[in-house]
Amino acid sequence: MAASLTSSKNFCTGSTSTPRVSFCSVFRPSGKGKTCAVLLEPINKFITKELDLTGFLSKVLPVAVEESSRRFSRTTFFDKTYICATLISIKMLRSGRNLQVLSKNVVRENLRLLSSTPQPSPKDGTKKVATGRTLDKKPVKSSSFVMNLFIGSSNTAQVFPFPDGLNTEQKETLGVLVDPVQKFFEEVNDAAINDSQSAVPEATIQGLRELGAFGLQAPVEYNGVGLNNTQYARLVETVGGFDLGVGIFLGAHQSIGFKGITLFGTEEQKKKYLPKVATGEQFAAFCLTEPSSGSDANSIRTRAVLSPDGKHFILNGSKIWISNGGFAEVMTVFAQTPITDPATGETKDKVTAFIVERKFGGVTSGPPEKKMGIKCSNTAEVYYDNVPVPIENVLGGVGQGFKVAMNILNNGRFGMAAALSGTMKASTKAAIQHATARVQFGRRIDSYGAIQEKLARMAMLHYVTESMAYMISSNMDKGSTDFQLEAAISKVFASEAAWNVTDEAIQILGGNGFMSANGLEKVLRDLRIFRIFEGTNDILRLFVALTGLQFAGGHLKQLQKAVKSGNVGVILGEAAKRAKRTVGLRQSNSLSEVHPKLALQAQLTSKAVEGFGITVESLLIKHGKNILDEQFLLNRVAAAAIDIYANVVVLSRATRALNMNISSANHEEMLARVWCNEALDRIQLNLTAVKSQSQLSNFSTMSQIAKEMCEHGGLIQQNPLGI
Repeated sequence: MAASLTSSKNFCTGSTSTPRVSFCSVFRPSGKGKTCAVLLEPINKFITKELDLTGFLSKVLPVAVEESSRRFSRTTFFDKTYICATLISIKMLRSGRNLQVLSKNVVRENLRLLSSTPQPSPKDGTKKVATGRTLDKKPVKSSSFVMNLFIGSSNTAQVFPFPDGLNTEQKETLGVLVDPVQKFFEEVNDAAINDSQSAVPEATIQGLRELGAFGLQAPVEYNGVGLNNTQYARLVETVGGFDLGVGIFLGAHQSIGFKGITLFGTEEQKKKYLPKVATGEQFAAFCLTEPSSGSDANSIRTRAVLSPDGKHFILNGSKIWISNGGFAEVMTVFAQTPITDPATGETKDKVTAFIVERKFGGVTSGPPEKKMGIKCSNTAEVYYDNVPVPIENVLGGVGQGFKVAMNILNNGRFGMAAALSGTMKASTKAAIQHATARVQFGRRIDSYGAIQEKLARMAMLHYVTESMAYMISSNMDKGSTDFQLEAAISKVFASEAAWNVTDEAIQILGGNGFMSANGLEKVLRDLRIFRIFEGTNDILRLFVALTGLQFAGGHLKQLQKAVKSGNVGVILGEAAKRAKRTVGLRQSNSLSEVHPKLALQAQLTSKAVEGFGITVESLLIKHGKNILDEQFLLNRVAAAAIDIYANVVVLSRATRALNMNISSANHEEMLARVWCNEALDRIQLNLTAVKSQSQLSNFSTMSQIAKEMCEHGGLIQQNPLGI
């Protein structure tokens, strides 16, 4: 933006003989009437490109000069900045005409193709042909911090103060459950045996049933434990610290397997299915992925066609890599169904979710897959051959399968962050135990800077992950439904942080860490899948970036429309915002809730929010709809968004600790301070990269390198020996 402002300033002032015009005086309310009417015509023509810049200035400047000389004797520095900012606003709106392609429907369709977090299809039963009318609506409002980040705004409703998701009774309930679960995994479950046998023994499964572990969040009236999201997070954190394989077994069953019935099921469906799955009498599975559709969830080929008598859907197809797929009796299955528009007679395929029972007939499973990690969790292919599914087993409505799947996955992602924070805690503990006992060169190795840096970074990564998990779960418990970007970020961050923490723990243990007897090598194998399933991290980064850009694009488009309709006040407001930004006046983004000890980090993070919004705006104006294909840029945008959200989350948590003066407050303040300082450097690098000519050239070159490699079928360079 700084470069744009400089060029605008030059063409605004011209030479020393060019009159200095106070556009702000012309656009103030007192300037309404003839003068504004005269100005609106050239403004609109400039926006629609009927006038070039020279023609625009030739028509506007004389009017502005006359009005300014009539009402003012001089022009202040702020007025001159305001003039430039106003022209920038108008120029931006002119350039931004391409933004109309970033309508909700267009971006939604691209996200559906990109994301294995399925996006909802356009509403069924719409009789009107889709047009650009969605752009006439006011921009969608959101309480999500990350969503508002994309318009350069700090909406702190969901991040300050750090939420406490439990009341006294809920804390007492959780307190009763934590110790038995901890004891069970310490004394009964054997992670090494589970891994070596690639199965969970029946005695362990029965013990989990007795704990109520298969229905932690199922309602009490359906034989579940009835925990809220925060209580659930605390228990899966314990599980994640002992055995991720068992964690997947439990999570695939309840976090996604029958979650759809809990969220979208009719009362009859809940009464029929929840009591048995909540007690572990029957197991559940989530069946979406197919050989031809991984991240492209819209391309599933499994089909369900209504039977001639209209009583069943006949299901045919197959699913791969289904957790619990070898033995699940109840499955949430997604299939294409033909839907005819009664108004146009046009038939299109849309995805529908079904509750499928193995006993319906025609359901078979392949052998268990041999995997790198989480070996004790069953993963198998599932086949459906003319399976008759009663019409009453449609889940969430015909054609609403993407909506169902999206909500199931969004609701489950926070649990992954909670579980992996438990994994990180266990790995860090193992590293500390070794570092404080191991003596080399006459000193304990924890006294060396190299080890200290590793341990400190492990602690910071855990602190961020744990903070994200409980921030999101608490907001969900408060009734928030606007957390999809935060949930996606938590999954990406947690899966990568847990890998790094465990990898460093192995490094600290040296040869001992590499041995199977220690257990960390199993943890590392188990962790590898978390960056792949339930939305690969690569796809989720694009999901975060594109969803945020859509939100920002809606705001810019609405601004365009308001200016075209003659609402000069909109130009005035945008010009004021840019002028304040230019002269260094503070915006309303200050994270004032942060404790004074972290005031500097809060101030710099607030500036990063504003800088992020500027970058997003410039990308939208420059690329328009083509931003969908600029994945080098989108990845940097997502990385900056993740770091900014992480900063705000830890600032909030550390502030609570300092305000409450808890025993770890000073330690948490140090974690937050160092984390934010380093994250701010990364944010600056990523935001700079999207406009740096050298970086853009590198991106183009890397794209060419990859193309040539793929054409060649491998690495192109020869061995240096030539042999």
